[in-house]
Amino acid sequence: MIEYRIERRSGVSTYQQIVQQTKQALRLGVLQPGDKLPTAREVVEQTAINPNTVLKAYRELEREGLVEPRPGLGTFVRRSLARPEAAADGPLRAGLVGWVDEARAAGLDREDIAALMASVLEQRFETGVPGAPAAPNTSTGPADPAESNREGGGTA
Repeated sequence: MIEYRIERRSGVSTYQQIVQQTKQALRLGVLQPGDKLPTAREVVEQTAINPNTVLKAYRELEREGLVEPRPGLGTFVRRSLARPEAAADGPLRAGLVGWVDEARAAGLDREDIAALMASVLEQRFETGVPGAPAAPNTSTGPADPAESNREGGGTA
């Protein structure tokens, strides 16, 4: 069963953290179709959040077709988001674990690693084509407007 971790200083709403963590568990295969989510009461006891927040998150997941409530029984996973390539024990994960270990050994902390990863993801997915390099910079002038001004090409 999934255990939610609420980061109060993350800037992400509590209900959205529950939605995101549930989707992550679905992607990684931690949650499978038929699995029961914790009850709102269990989540409240675990995280000290308002039960309505949990219910809001579960309604969002239901609207997306990922879970279904069964009256008197609880909320159950309806479909998975898991892909074989992203399995929790797969080679891609092992490579990523090795990379994170290298980054930590180089002195990067959690926030540094997250920022670096977000930057790379943004760059790599900018083109919308998996595995394709990011669009090249097609600018013909210097990157610095002051440089352009020195060459007589602008009025910065």
